[in-house]
Amino acid sequence: MKEATGELNMTVVTVVAIAAVAAFFYAFVWPSIRNSITTSTNCASAQCQEDSCKDVNGQRVCDQCYYANEAGQFTEGPITCTYQN
Repeated sequence: MKEATGELNMTVVTVVAIAAVAAFFYAFVWPSIRNSITTSTNCASAQCQEDSCKDVNGQRVCDQCYYANEAGQFTEGPITCTYQN
């Protein structure tokens, strides 16, 4: 009986540890990953104004880029996109 209680305690500790790691991931890491994916997707379909682009450390940075939404229409607000030269 004593051994079964010990194994149950270790199972509970393991489940709590996994839940803590998952909560940390979803609270702190996932929002950053999601924003990075969204920005990359929007910049892949963006149309940028050439006069808003400048070269910074071997990369082209464009401040006035407009991307297509789900309906295929370009948005009003500009985003900043970075491209490799």
